[in-house]
Order: sequence, then C-alpha cells, then structure tokens
Amino acid sequence: MKASVDSKNCWGCGLCEATCPEVFRIESKDDRAHAYAEPTDSTADNVKKAAEECPAKVIEIWD
Repeated sequence: MKASVDSKNCWGCGLCEATCPEVFRIESKDDRAHAYAEPTDSTADNVKKAAEECPAKVIEIWD
C-alpha cells in the first residue's frame, strides 16, 4: 500500500495525523498534512480510515 496527500488542497485539520500519526503529520512549514512514511500492515486500516474520513478528500491510497 502507498499513501499520498494533495497538500496544496489540504485544510490542515489534523484528522489524518490524529488517526494515523505513523504515516501522516501536519508540517509546521505550511500547516498542511503530508505522508512522511509508507503504510505498513499494522497501519493499513488506520490509513484507510484517515482517507475515508478526510473532510477535504485529499488522501489517496493505492497498492
């Protein structure tokens, strides 16, 4: 699984970071979310949850 964030359109709400801090974080340089790590088997469910619940719909996941 891979994950990315369209940071230009991110609202910076922090939901993804709260849901899966192992993969997502809000960067202080732009107050937007970024995927800084690859999802693992143990984080996959939370990555999917973050993508589904993202209010800006800017998280993309694929295999």
